[in-house]
Amino acid sequence: MGSKQGVLSLTTGLTLIATLGGLLFGYDTAVISGAMDSIDVNFIKPLNLAETAHDSLMGLTISSALAGCVVGGLVAGKLADRFGRKPTLIFAALMFLICSLGSAVPEFGLGVIGQMGPDALTPFNIYRIIGGVGVGIASLVSPLYIAEIAPAESRGRLISFNQIAIVGGIVGVYFVNWAIAGLGDETWLHTVGWRWMFASEGLPSLLFAVLLLLAPDTPRYLVMRRRDSEALAVLKRLGGATDPKTTLVEIEESLVVTNERLFAFGTLVVVVGILLSVFQQFVGINAVLYYAPQMFKNMGMSNDSALWQTVIVGIANVGFTLVATFTVDRLGRKPLLIAGGVVMGVSMMVLGGLFSSNQLGLGALLAMLAYVAGFAFSWGPVVWVLLAEMFPNAIKGKALGIAVAAQWIANLLVSWSFKVMDGNSALNAAFNHGFAYWVYGVFSFLSAVFVWRFVPETKGRTLEAIQELWTHKPLDGGVHVETVRS
Repeated sequence: MGSKQGVLSLTTGLTLIATLGGLLFGYDTAVISGAMDSIDVNFIKPLNLAETAHDSLMGLTISSALAGCVVGGLVAGKLADRFGRKPTLIFAALMFLICSLGSAVPEFGLGVIGQMGPDALTPFNIYRIIGGVGVGIASLVSPLYIAEIAPAESRGRLISFNQIAIVGGIVGVYFVNWAIAGLGDETWLHTVGWRWMFASEGLPSLLFAVLLLLAPDTPRYLVMRRRDSEALAVLKRLGGATDPKTTLVEIEESLVVTNERLFAFGTLVVVVGILLSVFQQFVGINAVLYYAPQMFKNMGMSNDSALWQTVIVGIANVGFTLVATFTVDRLGRKPLLIAGGVVMGVSMMVLGGLFSSNQLGLGALLAMLAYVAGFAFSWGPVVWVLLAEMFPNAIKGKALGIAVAAQWIANLLVSWSFKVMDGNSALNAAFNHGFAYWVYGVFSFLSAVFVWRFVPETKGRTLEAIQELWTHKPLDGGVHVETVRS
């Protein structure tokens, strides 16, 4: 009994270390929500731009980190395959730290802090892009690390911990932003407070890097590097229902394939992965998370009330992500995704209608909470579970990198376009800020249809057995010519 508990403690401990990457993912992407007005006042309004140009530049600034996320997503798989999952996550932690300090004082080394005005916007965005590289890497490698150390019977639940960490980071930074904003008046917030918001990310970044030094790399990476004895030792420490030597043989066989092209297992697996990523963003979740304070201000709330309502949204996000954690291995991936798509679609249609008819208040808040709940128990955690487990081992790094990069490109489009749609005078005259929500509602319904038609169920299967879903062949069924090891 003690040995089994020790194994569970090790697997859980390594999972929690890896999920700090998810926490920083959420923290970094949402920290800017509390500083939007300050960025506008300090860097953009002094340029005296026309409405569309101002909104477009503001949207690009708010979403600048996403450009780095695309780069991070593209290179993460290659870095993880070449240098290891652990070193790649340490590199991501350093990117988070640089972003934290640089975003807080973008004038450092260039001019007097607080006196550069719009000239500080370029270095600010560069630091945010650097942080985005860290987010892109962590968004791929953290769930990948967990998937490769977790036993099949609990893999979905453990990978879901990463999504809990993501939304926990979002909620945490909402609380941090709200607390910092309460330390002074609006003038203090625009001169000093917003800098504290970005600097606060430094502490979890350092903690992430230090804890990673204590963790081993994953058995599947070690096998790829021909370090089989180390891989076997890690497998023995991790335990699981399967004999470690049997698991080692399965890993070795799964790394043998006719060739190592991206489409070695067909086109469908890659296309499904990309579309899962794109739909996860086109349902509009990050427009809600990034612009939540603005959305509540559009409902007529004060700045303080808007920040507090944003915290409530974050709490709902965490609570319903826990629902997914305890159901994804029992109910399966597909049912949760389909149900979530329907709930989000209905919620967004209702919210858009309430905005359009100017019937705002408790109903609008409840519609937004229902939407966040629908995402949190489905498309938030479950997509990451599927992406971490659906690709065959031999193409996992390349395919996962492309899928994650597609996700961040979609995120960038959504984050930029929301600001343009929500700030457009003509659209607001016709729909009173409701147009964007109808767009997200349509994509939510489409996401449910896509899953129903094209996404296979993967619950309860080993990572090696999932390969058979795409090839329709067992691992010893003739798929054997070249090794993908490098």
